[in-house]
Amino acid sequence: MVSLAIPNLKNIWDTWNVRVVVLVSLTLQVILILLAPFRKRTTQRIVILSVWVSYLLADWAASFAVGHISNGSKEYDGPCDKEDFLTSIAHFFFSSSKAKVSSCGDKGVALSINSSDLLAFWAPFLLVHLGGPDTITAFALEDNELWLRHLFSLGVQLAVTLYVFWLTLPKNKLLIPTLLMFAAGIIKYIERTYALFLASLNRFRESMLKEPDPGPNYAKLMEEYYSKKEAGLPTHIEMTPEPNKESKLAANVQEGKLSEVDVVTYAYRYFQIFKGLVVELIFSFRERNDSRNFFQVREAEDALKIIELELNFIYEAFYTKVVVVHSIVGYIFRGLSIILVVVSYVFFYLLEKKNFHKFDVIVTYTLLVGAMCLDAIALLMLVFSDWTIAAINAKKPIKCVMAIANFYLRLKKLRWSKGSDKSKVSDEIEELATPLLLRRWSESVSRFNLIAYCLKQPPNAEKSSVRRWIEKKTDKMGLRNIVSDFCCPTKIPTKKLPKKLWEIIFEELLEKSKDAADDAETTKKICSARGAYAVQEGCLDGDYDYITGVYIDKLAYDESLLLWHVATELCFQKDEDSANEGDNYGGSCLCLCVAEELIHLTKKIYQWLYGLCSQQGKKKTVANGGPIFDENRSFSKLLSDYMIYLLVHQPKMMSAVAGIGKIRYRDTCAETVNFFSRRGIKKSPKIACNAILEVDTEVRPVYVKGDRSKSVLFDACMLAKELNKLEEKKRWKIIIKVWVEMLSYAASHCRPETHAQQVSKGGQLISFVWLLMAHFGLGEQFQINEGHARAKLVVGK
Repeated sequence: MVSLAIPNLKNIWDTWNVRVVVLVSLTLQVILILLAPFRKRTTQRIVILSVWVSYLLADWAASFAVGHISNGSKEYDGPCDKEDFLTSIAHFFFSSSKAKVSSCGDKGVALSINSSDLLAFWAPFLLVHLGGPDTITAFALEDNELWLRHLFSLGVQLAVTLYVFWLTLPKNKLLIPTLLMFAAGIIKYIERTYALFLASLNRFRESMLKEPDPGPNYAKLMEEYYSKKEAGLPTHIEMTPEPNKESKLAANVQEGKLSEVDVVTYAYRYFQIFKGLVVELIFSFRERNDSRNFFQVREAEDALKIIELELNFIYEAFYTKVVVVHSIVGYIFRGLSIILVVVSYVFFYLLEKKNFHKFDVIVTYTLLVGAMCLDAIALLMLVFSDWTIAAINAKKPIKCVMAIANFYLRLKKLRWSKGSDKSKVSDEIEELATPLLLRRWSESVSRFNLIAYCLKQPPNAEKSSVRRWIEKKTDKMGLRNIVSDFCCPTKIPTKKLPKKLWEIIFEELLEKSKDAADDAETTKKICSARGAYAVQEGCLDGDYDYITGVYIDKLAYDESLLLWHVATELCFQKDEDSANEGDNYGGSCLCLCVAEELIHLTKKIYQWLYGLCSQQGKKKTVANGGPIFDENRSFSKLLSDYMIYLLVHQPKMMSAVAGIGKIRYRDTCAETVNFFSRRGIKKSPKIACNAILEVDTEVRPVYVKGDRSKSVLFDACMLAKELNKLEEKKRWKIIIKVWVEMLSYAASHCRPETHAQQVSKGGQLISFVWLLMAHFGLGEQFQINEGHARAKLVVGK
């Protein structure tokens, strides 16, 4: 039975493989054009994985089908009389409805000449599919570097398609529509290859470079100076600084809140200037001043809107065809390709199709309609693109057109809403809540907590020998994180970006930009600060030199990051549990459940009291000393969890500053897991953190354990105890300042191309901070000094 089934399956596959793969190729194009834009809007792995699989299969399916069509066409070729090209065209227009049918090769598998004509007609469609949709040219930034390979592939695919077409001559009934689709396929493939070429980092850098500037003619000036001196004339050189000319952008800065069209306009202008950040270009003092002056008078929300659009422009420049299409030549060729497809459809529709297989005709119509629908979707996206609106507004815009654009942009504007968990007082804070179809990035902050993670991990001694062997092998192959993520029953949690948190970040960087002004030394000091500068210069009453010196300045960044993360969690859980001091972390599960229910009920009561006591939207202290909601406390934990998420799950973004952070993290996890195991703590973070704080830390851990283990668990415990000595409000004000500065430090020292990589994966808050710092002039990519001084030779009398 098996021996009979295999030949039958082979015959079925030989008959249907081309038709199936052609339809699969079209399906993949539909998936890509619709689904690809979502990868910049979400951090969901299933979406990114679906786009990646479709992206890889799309090229494979098209190449596979072209190859099989070529092989099939050779089999169908026979001793048919060849006519010249003009005769074949005449045959197309004047042939009778009944075409001759000839058998070429084995009669059992050979198709009619008409079927081979259809196969040749399908080949250019696959060329169109290889050109890909407008919404994705590259999946990763590295794909752009392969533009030369795509150029070579273009030549090969063109040759194969022409070969398939030549085999059907001279009596190809689909000659004209095949030629039209062939031209459309060439345009699509060239668009993609050129888009990859423009987005390659070397070409992108070269496109940003200005004309070489030799500067003033030093040799000529010194010759004149020397000749005057030789002549005995009193001569000296006067230096006149470059005139401070304001740019048109600075002169036209709009005061007050920006409209949605204004946001797009300014975002596009600053994108054109600051896109060189991705390839580490240097910017002039004038560009820095223009940007800084503009953003210093902006509200935090407007700044967020502009930066969001700038990052969106970066995404489209590196991963889509937008740069190629949004040009005069691009518009012409895009219109031409659409016309070619429509005319090809008309020719096929008017053609007599009685001698074609019915299913093949259905497949052909599906390909034609599919190509027209893909072009229609691409045209719609082109018309309603931010690039189009920015280009129209830069010229003399028509009022009705701009009214439509303004209406469309208002639909896509940022939306804020209260939190969804009504049991928390913190949900009074506004968070981003733009609908998925309209947002330009994920609008979320990923979180990872070391204490919560360790509570779920068994100690090494309790692991089975098989699990220890698997972990050892995955460590050796560098796959430990991938295996852990795959085996983890819960996904990494995310939280929508709170409006107030962005305002805190904006205000901190705004104050620093004012402090820096044109002072290069202060700017350098601010950019190298890792938490101490914000505390010492942040107008906080008190002396915090001990905290900043011991736990920030004297430590490496990665060590300080882990230490402050654990300390923040310890302080957070202690304050969270301050109303329940009688909890016993060694009690039974029943007691723990009852305690948690009481805490939940208490929170609801305080939420009700908060509603009575709040005034003018500000948080007020609840009477009788009850626990209150502190924004700084909530945001400190969010940033703490976010930074440790970057360290553990986005190591590329932290590679420039992380040092041996991965080793410290693993050692800290190991010590934490062992500590929880010895104390029998398995569930509650509050109980776990209280147990850590109860450990006597009079002697520093390094003097007891040595420095072989890089764990910072009990160093963090010592820091938490120091912070707990402070008044609660002041404590969290210090912690939030430290975390904002740590985030700023990581953002400014992160490799620029990693920011460009992250915009295709939902975006990251750290990328927003990176671009905001650049706009405030906080970075090492600016030429702080003035431009050319004008030397003037003055000869005295």
